[in-house]
Amino acid sequence: MQTSTLEEPVDNIYQTAGRRLRILTWHVHGNYLYALSQVPHEFIVPVRADGKPGYSPLGTKIPWGDNMRQVNADELVHEDFDCIIYQSRAAYEEDALQLLTASQRALPSIYIEHDPPRPYPVDTQHWFQHDRGLLVHVTHYNALNWDAGAMPTRVIEHGVPVDPQVSYTGERAAGITVINGLPGRGRRMGADLFAWSRDRVPLDLIGMQSEQMGGLGEVSNLSVAATMAPYRFFYTPIRYTSLGLALVEAMLIGMPVVGVAATELPTVIVNGTNGYVHTDMNKIVDVMRQLIAEPALARSWGEAGRKTAQERFGMNRFVADWLAVIDETAGGRSVLPAPAMAAP
Repeated sequence: MQTSTLEEPVDNIYQTAGRRLRILTWHVHGNYLYALSQVPHEFIVPVRADGKPGYSPLGTKIPWGDNMRQVNADELVHEDFDCIIYQSRAAYEEDALQLLTASQRALPSIYIEHDPPRPYPVDTQHWFQHDRGLLVHVTHYNALNWDAGAMPTRVIEHGVPVDPQVSYTGERAAGITVINGLPGRGRRMGADLFAWSRDRVPLDLIGMQSEQMGGLGEVSNLSVAATMAPYRFFYTPIRYTSLGLALVEAMLIGMPVVGVAATELPTVIVNGTNGYVHTDMNKIVDVMRQLIAEPALARSWGEAGRKTAQERFGMNRFVADWLAVIDETAGGRSVLPAPAMAAP
């Protein structure tokens, strides 16, 4: 496998003190898994030939590091693990019973919850219940809404690796939205709001199935930032989700964000400083038009947003948080963070 080329290699940031832990996890969200793989442990990812979700090969579109290893799912019972990180309900409730031994299932376990609860936003109890487990939310918004019962919880906000060669230019007088499967995900992801807004301001859409809404189609993971960079602003119409990685990536390259004041986003954007969010769609459209007319304002907001994202969603903080949580859950510290690097 290739070695990561985004930002700094793991070993340049973290010094190993003792052996790396062997962690079983699943290939559920490719971009998130790539960020998680920057944590200096060994990750074992199960694969299957039948195309079952969560078991696809890692592939070559993402520059996985040499700490990632693929194992046939049926061979997991022969592997030794220190910790298990679940990332889907099916893996925890069904697949683990079929693929893992009782002793493996009893290992220290973490469940990463990527989304807020559905169908009920505040009255849904989380299914992860484990005697040696920890429920990790990717946003405080998620943690606020899920009923975790007696399970201990933590919040580890996103960390997003970015290509330092890519930066915002903003010469295209239009906005861009990045959402996979928007036509089929409907109102929750703001399909109607995107269509309504595009009738009023120039907007492009990228992501899987985006062609069905007149979009530009799917863009490879490592090409998203470069594709976004020429657009004047990033637009998010999403009503109910966690916090999009593409939105964070847009901020990290210096792109201003405009959108619906929902999800975790209102805690990230300060109106008139690093972007603009609101629940009044007419005001959102007015601001998008203003940014199209005033590129200097867009650059100013984008630069402020970049600083916000570096402080809040930088990889140093993300990796340090994960090291602490894995140590807390698995017991004993195996890797120690070196002094924090300056932001690139």
